[in-house]
Amino acid sequence: MTQLPGSYESYWMTSAAGTEQPALSDSLEVDVAVVGGGIAGICAAWELARAGRSVALLEADRIAAGVTGYTTAKLSSQHGLIYARLNKSLGAESARLYARSQQEAVERVTEVSAELRIDCELERIASYAYAESSEQVDQIRAEADAARDAGLPASFVTETGLPYSVAGAVRIEEQAQFHPRKYLLALVADLLGRGGHIYERTRVVSLHEGEPCRLTTEAGATVTARDVVVATHYPVFDRAMLFSRLEPSRELVIAAPIPADRDPQGIYITQEQNTRSVRTAPYGPGQRLLIVTGEKFKPGIGDVSQRYEKLAAWTRDRFPGATITHRWAAQDNTTTDRVPYVGHFHPGAKHVYVATGYGAWGMSNGVMSGRLISAHITGEKLPWSGLYDPRRLHPLREAPSVLKLQASVVKHFVGDRLPASHADSVEDIAPGTGAVVRVDGRRCAVYRDEDGAVHAVSARCTHLGCIVHFNDAERNWECPCHGSRFATDGTVVQGPANRPLEPHPFGTGTEHDDGSV
Repeated sequence: MTQLPGSYESYWMTSAAGTEQPALSDSLEVDVAVVGGGIAGICAAWELARAGRSVALLEADRIAAGVTGYTTAKLSSQHGLIYARLNKSLGAESARLYARSQQEAVERVTEVSAELRIDCELERIASYAYAESSEQVDQIRAEADAARDAGLPASFVTETGLPYSVAGAVRIEEQAQFHPRKYLLALVADLLGRGGHIYERTRVVSLHEGEPCRLTTEAGATVTARDVVVATHYPVFDRAMLFSRLEPSRELVIAAPIPADRDPQGIYITQEQNTRSVRTAPYGPGQRLLIVTGEKFKPGIGDVSQRYEKLAAWTRDRFPGATITHRWAAQDNTTTDRVPYVGHFHPGAKHVYVATGYGAWGMSNGVMSGRLISAHITGEKLPWSGLYDPRRLHPLREAPSVLKLQASVVKHFVGDRLPASHADSVEDIAPGTGAVVRVDGRRCAVYRDEDGAVHAVSARCTHLGCIVHFNDAERNWECPCHGSRFATDGTVVQGPANRPLEPHPFGTGTEHDDGSV
């Protein structure tokens, strides 16, 4: 196996103390149950508790330790080249509402940090979307105009703090960067102080909608609530059919200390070279931690180790002398019209809400979602609720994206069941690697650990049955259809799947050659 740069750990996870909340063991009744302990779930729970509601926050693992613990942590209303696209697809008013709601989220973190005296390394800083190629300058200029028309303090510039030249950039003032876990764990402490309930290692597996609603956990405990918020990044319940309108993707992150006098003084992103995102964070006397993100790909597709090496090479080339100390990966979901779904879960929902589809901009969108869902439940009216309504439909605008997404899913659902295996036999699998192999006629996900022991589980994702693929860099199984991820022993790492891959003892296969049971 290739030796990848740095240790596989998120800086945000290692630089902030973890949590130790109990698992739910008894039945519970509250005003609002929030499923998912990432930024959206924590912010929603905190906003609701602040508004006087009794709240229970339920997290399958540890709070602020899933997608939120593996982010880049830019807190910005500049989301790539979003405003020119929104102007064209949804109109100028939608672009203005999007900008206003996102900038309000930036200001919300600033206000709350001051109110609760949270030391979350919050820094107000300019944000840049740039291009190195002169062929992209017109697009950059158009985005600067669209962002300014949307009400943001935007300008077109050709000079930045990057150690390499750019052809042009959109600069937006009054943006921010912070330590997401330090901020969220402070909200958690305040939530508990307000009488809120937090339960970790509590996986919710079923939802009964009614008046009241009822949730059931993997351990059999129940939570009764008037309102339920599903904030699990990718919704773990399929009744809204959002899986047909959400596309998962992953990006790699590497980090390296650099001298403070080489700090580029901004947060940066370009769509060129399969995305490159740059920011820094405080990192001891005289240093900053350079954080570089890029190499976007779909879960279950591509040589991930090779992508890490490519991102590391780019970083060393652009920031000479940088020694990579950390690496991790982020996962995101993008909607077919590029606007998140935040609001009532489906057309018939009265008391169930969802927050998802942040398109790689989860920090501002998570804070925005917390505010918006709290407003829905408490009766407050926010002007952008219609923009984010999950029940919206734009058939003509979304049709090409929906069809492309579903074609990709069908390709994996059918193509991955064709006779060719990912490996010819278990014997071909080297230590520390995994592959999909037929064992006793059944397609299995087989991992051989460093000691040579073989671990086999069903290769069929427990969400909708697509065949998982092995991620060689993170050593887990990924579903290329909807982004579920599993450890090598089959346990769920990330949804929408909420059941583990079935263990497979050799010699007891029950699956037919075409993949059916």
